[in-house]
Amino acid sequence: MRYEAINPELFILNRKNFSKQMKKNSLAVFVSNESVTRSADAAYKWRQNPDLFYLSGIDQEETYLILFPDAPEEKYREILFVRKTNEQIMIWEGKKHTQEEAQKISGVQEVNGTSSFENILNMLLNYPAHVY
Repeated sequence: MRYEAINPELFILNRKNFSKQMKKNSLAVFVSNESVTRSADAAYKWRQNPDLFYLSGIDQEETYLILFPDAPEEKYREILFVRKTNEQIMIWEGKKHTQEEAQKISGVQEVNGTSSFENILNMLLNYPAHVY
C-alpha cells in the first residue's frame, strides 16, 4: 500500500463541492492517466490524474468517473468505472481494485467495469446542456 487508507467521506465531500460549482444540467468526465510502455516488458513510472484521485480516491489506471448531478435517474449521478481484474492481471501487473473495493474506497455507489463506459457515456450525452 502506497499510503494509509483515506476516509471515503473526504471523496464524497469533494464530489459534492465540485458538483455545486457545475452549471445546471451539466455532466463531467474524469479519466485516469494511461500507463506508458517503455520497452517490451517495462513501463514508465505511473502517476494518477490528480483530479480523478481528488474526487474518487482511486489510484489505478483505466479508471473513469462520470458526475451528472441532474441526471434523470439517481444511479447515473455518480458512476465510477474500473478495470475488471483477475489472478492473471494480479501476477503480471500487480493488485488492482475490484468493483467492491473501488466502491468502498470512493464512496461511489454505482461502480461498473470499464467495458461499459462508452455505452453509458453515449447514452448520458443525450441529456446535459454542458459537458466538462
